[in-house]
Amino acid sequence: MGANKITVIGAGHVGATVAQYCALEELAREVVLVDIIEGLPQGKALDMYESAPVRLFDTKVTGSNSYEETADSDIIVVTAGLPRKPGMSRDDLRDTNAGIVKTVTAAAAPKSPNAIIIVVSNPLDVMTFVAMKVSGFPKNRVMGMAGILDTARYRAFIAMNLGVSVEDVQAMVLGGHGDSMVPLPAYTTVSGIPLPQLMDAKDIEAIVERTRKGGGEIVGLLKTGSAYYAPGAAAAQMVDSIVHDKKRVLPCAAYLEGEYGLNETFVGVPCKLGSTGIEKIFEVELSKEDMEALHKSANDVKEQIAGLKL
Repeated sequence: MGANKITVIGAGHVGATVAQYCALEELAREVVLVDIIEGLPQGKALDMYESAPVRLFDTKVTGSNSYEETADSDIIVVTAGLPRKPGMSRDDLRDTNAGIVKTVTAAAAPKSPNAIIIVVSNPLDVMTFVAMKVSGFPKNRVMGMAGILDTARYRAFIAMNLGVSVEDVQAMVLGGHGDSMVPLPAYTTVSGIPLPQLMDAKDIEAIVERTRKGGGEIVGLLKTGSAYYAPGAAAAQMVDSIVHDKKRVLPCAAYLEGEYGLNETFVGVPCKLGSTGIEKIFEVELSKEDMEALHKSANDVKEQIAGLKL
């Protein structure tokens, strides 16, 4: 079993899904689900643990309204915040969710001073900055889950278009988690075959555009909330790579200090994830166009960070 304890803050759809994946995959001895709503984390945690005899996992799942039970967590996953509603941009959520992320980080971080924080709350890159500033943790131990989700959507759309297994689609999406994200068709392959050999430019562009609006598409269909199965799975993949020290190379929101010519902002880049968190940031060669798109995306995030009232 990987970690001793994983805390998931926010027992809404995303948080509960992260907790369930972590328990099912036995990523820790204990998963603690925290929420301010009385009874909600306790009820969901009990329901999850009652599935253990059926799914045969031994991870203990507990729910709490306080942070006492989170002490000495190896990983803290922050999902707390308001979800998007139809017509709402991720940026509309900034000020409200910044207040929430600030509060929960200030409560959780001192109780688990050696933890790694994974932020899922939107707008993702900005909230990850809030968590780093409030916790005071080093940049390798604070990261955001976005690129894996964006890449998963991109891979799913490619598999759907070509009628092939998702397992054979390898891809990378960089940039901020929003409409300015940067899918990289040049680094996309299907079982090693470059995507442009399998699909014409028009179809690739349509898939890139659908990926950028992937979250909004689901918000529009659900009408009363946002995605949670894929975001939950993506966060759990990050947890898995860290607790098992797998050194997976995954696109994550990381704090940049010179990489890609960018500074003092969080943006999605390829990261090696191991037991100490982000162990390396890979700088891949980008076309002039992709580099400009990455800088635009990062500058969008910087503007949002500049407008924060912390």
